Amino acid sequence: MVRAVQALTPLLEKVVGEYADKGVVLAKLNVDEEQFIAAQFQVRSIPTVYALFQGQPVADLTNARSESQLKAMLDQLLEKLPIVAGEAEPAQDIAPILAMGEDVLAAGDGQRAAGIFAQLIEMAPDNLEVHSGHLRALVAAGMVEEARAALDALPEELRGDPALAQARNQLELAANAPQDDGELAALRDAAAAKPDDMEAQFAFAQAAFAAGTRDEAADTLLAMIGADPEWNDGAAKAKLLQIFEAVGLEDPWVAATRRKLSLLLFG
Repeated sequence: MVRAVQALTPLLEKVVGEYADKGVVLAKLNVDEEQFIAAQFQVRSIPTVYALFQGQPVADLTNARSESQLKAMLDQLLEKLPIVAGEAEPAQDIAPILAMGEDVLAAGDGQRAAGIFAQLIEMAPDNLEVHSGHLRALVAAGMVEEARAALDALPEELRGDPALAQARNQLELAANAPQDDGELAALRDAAAAKPDDMEAQFAFAQAAFAAGTRDEAADTLLAMIGADPEWNDGAAKAKLLQIFEAVGLEDPWVAATRRKLSLLLFG
């Protein structure tokens, strides 16, 4: 199997290089590391070579083991597909895998999602949706330092792009994570003991969200806004809005909590 892959890879790279100006791109996938994606594409043996167009398999090229066979199959495909030379759209090609990564992340498996997005970065290194997913997955997996390093590794002009806003907010909020359950419990006790101490309430709210107890965090911040909305230049409201951005404005929990905030502010 390894010899077959090693023999086929140079051939694919050579042919794809010659067809690059026709919109042909080579993307490699490690099926041992990304078994979820391999299953979605029904990969049963190695090597497997698919031609994809706009994210969908259009031909199985696995049996093309010579340069002439591979070129003949590509020529047939290019005659049928509406590809404009020099105008390939990698973002469309990765759409199904990008959706897989988001689904895995939404299901709570940050580590697996991070692996999927890492593969996607190799396929589409300039796609900010992919980088956003990778950063959010690393945070979800508790790999905050790795996420910070990945963000810092991006070109400076991209770090502030709106497409990365959710990931940046998640990363900033994760910095307040307590070291352990004991620290969170101590902050909770301090807030309960001094309900008028805004600093204690704020510290607990930040730690609670970073620890995954977002209901406690939101309830604490809402109580602070109700008691003194202008405290520290409106810090409680600003933090709650940042949490909304980090979770995602379309999330049902965000929608419900925003209604609570609106009732509190406007009656």
